[in-house]
Amino acid sequence: MTDVAALWADLRDEGDELDALVADLPEDRWSTPTPAPGWTVAHQIAHLAWTDDWTLRSVRDPAGFHPAATELLAGPSEFEGIVDHGAAIGAALRPAELLARWRLGRREVLAALAEVSSDTRLPWFGPPMKAPSMATARIMETWAHGDDVAQALGVERKPTARLRHIAHLGVRTLGFAFSAHGLAVPSEPVRVELTGPDGEEWSWGPAGAADRIAGPALDFCLLVAQRRHPDDLALRVTGPVATAWVPIAQVFAGPPGTGREPQQG
Repeated sequence: MTDVAALWADLRDEGDELDALVADLPEDRWSTPTPAPGWTVAHQIAHLAWTDDWTLRSVRDPAGFHPAATELLAGPSEFEGIVDHGAAIGAALRPAELLARWRLGRREVLAALAEVSSDTRLPWFGPPMKAPSMATARIMETWAHGDDVAQALGVERKPTARLRHIAHLGVRTLGFAFSAHGLAVPSEPVRVELTGPDGEEWSWGPAGAADRIAGPALDFCLLVAQRRHPDDLALRVTGPVATAWVPIAQVFAGPPGTGREPQQG
């Protein structure tokens, strides 16, 4: 059973950790390029603010969410273009204004999700989600885009136990990753065994499964968030299903991501 109080705290803390990276950032450094092509630090924060706006729309006007999303997606741009456009609008703001907007949105999302009934499914661009799952998705996005910001600024972040939320979402989206690539969803289970930042062991799937992925939790989260190329990660992969999953793993909604180029020589 989900400890919702701890979940809300983790969502708050993930945002606060990224906030600390940019709170005192000189204005000119907001234009620092990040590993996402064409995206600066400002684009990363603007995207999070944009997604928070849509999260609030999902909570406050669930009946109007899909008509608004359909209208958004009916334009000439593909989904990636719409996301880029939303980020570009926010990135054009003065950094202080963008930071204030993001901070306000984070507070409103946290308060709004905490008031949603546990049985309510909220509309989204992918499958509808209950409030705890929506909060988990917000943790994942904040962490993933925070990784881009940290790389751009040359900061090494210390992994936390909040990675468990991202790893859990990564396991649950196995079927989505295959279907997003037009592939049949495997019926064979995959066992995922990860070592958390403090040495704790996390696992999903039947212990006797032939298909397995094992390694550091950080590496698995970087994989499913498509923040590192599989060749740069210390994951042990066994079995045809697990092997096929690794290059297409995707924890975020939308069309298949392009991933990152390998960093190793």
